[in-house]
Amino acid sequence: MVGWIILAIVVILVFAIISMYNNLVTSKVKVDNAWSQIDVQLQRRFDLIPNFVETVKGYAAHEKETFEKITSLRSSWANASTISEKAELDNQLSGALKTIMAVSENYPELKANQNFSELSEELRNTENKISFSRQFYNDTVTMYNQKLLTFPSNIIANMFNFKSHDLFKADSDEARKNVKVDFGKNA
Repeated sequence: MVGWIILAIVVILVFAIISMYNNLVTSKVKVDNAWSQIDVQLQRRFDLIPNFVETVKGYAAHEKETFEKITSLRSSWANASTISEKAELDNQLSGALKTIMAVSENYPELKANQNFSELSEELRNTENKISFSRQFYNDTVTMYNQKLLTFPSNIIANMFNFKSHDLFKADSDEARKNVKVDFGKNA
């Protein structure tokens, strides 16, 4: 009788370990998927940018520095390999795009340009999707990281070498500030 009880306890423990392991794997896959959704939207934004920049360039030639920064960030994107590198580039690009949008306010003929209007709307929609995707990613990472820290799943996580993921956040004080636009520059 004692042997059956021990066997039952062992079977229950094995099923519990398998269940916790599968739960951790499922959570990790959700984190990877959430990042992939951000990555897709960021790529979409990077694909829209060249057309947008070319449209604005003719009207705001004195913003050459901003355009060069955007081009440089777009090139850096291709070489970024980690989530934190891409997050930093995303933060910098968001600031540069805010500057261009603010500059466009000073050019009524640019705002009236249909190509500019359509591209602006596409970028706004993409920015909204990126924002939602970041929030979803952070929620998913938080749940996953919580499982890595709570008992008893933390034991299984350590046994199978599950690692925590970083949250998507603004990494610098500069990224948290409002964009300052100075129209006093000379061409």
